[in-house]
Amino acid sequence: MNTRNTRLRRTVISLASSAMAVTLAGCGVVDGIGGSDTKASPTKGDDIKVGLLLPEKENTRYEKFDYPIIKEQVEKLTSNKGKVVYANAEQDAAKQNTQLQQMVDDKVDVILVDAVDSKAIAPGVQKAKDAGIPVIAYDRLAQGPIDAYISFDNELVGEVQGKELVGALGSDSSSKKIIMMNGATTDPNAAQFKAGALSELKDKVVIAKSYDTKDWNPVNAKANMEKAIAAVGLNNIAGVYSANDGLAGAAIDALKTAGVSKVPPVTGQDAELDAVQRILKGDQFMSVYKSYPQEATAAAEMAVARVQGRSIEFDALTRDKVDSPTNKDVPAQLVPVVALKKDNIKDTVLQDSIYTVKQICTASYKAACSANGIK
Repeated sequence: MNTRNTRLRRTVISLASSAMAVTLAGCGVVDGIGGSDTKASPTKGDDIKVGLLLPEKENTRYEKFDYPIIKEQVEKLTSNKGKVVYANAEQDAAKQNTQLQQMVDDKVDVILVDAVDSKAIAPGVQKAKDAGIPVIAYDRLAQGPIDAYISFDNELVGEVQGKELVGALGSDSSSKKIIMMNGATTDPNAAQFKAGALSELKDKVVIAKSYDTKDWNPVNAKANMEKAIAAVGLNNIAGVYSANDGLAGAAIDALKTAGVSKVPPVTGQDAELDAVQRILKGDQFMSVYKSYPQEATAAAEMAVARVQGRSIEFDALTRDKVDSPTNKDVPAQLVPVVALKKDNIKDTVLQDSIYTVKQICTASYKAACSANGIK
């Protein structure tokens, strides 16, 4: 269980994205990393190699946002002398361990790892540690002797989803049946999403069926939703707690295929493009917007500060503490999140340039965009 900064845990959910996106630059930390005032006796110069291990390509965020932003930020912080060595495991834990070993063999200076399997990656993390290479867990809390962790407040994500679903069901929610479509058991974030959601759903709804989705695969989620429909009855399902947008899309597809007259409230996470479009159209109730630019930028800052021995900047970037099954009080940064619904699409994904109006408002969604003031 994470040990949390109380102030962060009380983050207002309706926090505007513009405020969310303010980085440590305002405190002088980012400038400090690149400024002359903090260049005294760095452990390593600007010609550094940052190893970046990402878990999969099914979720578009990794190739579209995380990798490009981290690469750009590392270059910016090192006067274009630093480089990012990138590998994607494509949901294969063994492949990721091989990729990590290759980075150790190639003597990269620091590794950012978003683990496919948080437990399976631990031996590789130990090998990096033995080789003197710091490892920062990115987005998912890897086990083993990691130096730091950066992610979103994952229990808060689940709390936001659960709270929004209960609100959508109305005052008599306690008698209504929902289906829970959780993430993969190999992903520690999934357990945190579930725990956060249950803290809001318990005693407020009837959880008719609950599924853990192998590999976060929408195909598996659709099969589980079909089982739920058969067991509970299509017209008895008042809502669906879905841990992310991929699972949400699968659940909605199964409901429509079964002939639902109106899709009940379905939650999501990641603000994927098709989810934003579904929200506008009314097929998906909400998603959770997480500022990938903020997370990726801070991760790059942490990596550069750590390998260059800039302890003041590193400490400023990791003011929270978390516990993993193998390590206690890991320095961390937990980024707040925003509930994404029809009324704040302009203030989140559009304002932060995650998508353009043209990308969202394709022919099939022009009418929905117009109805919601998106032009």
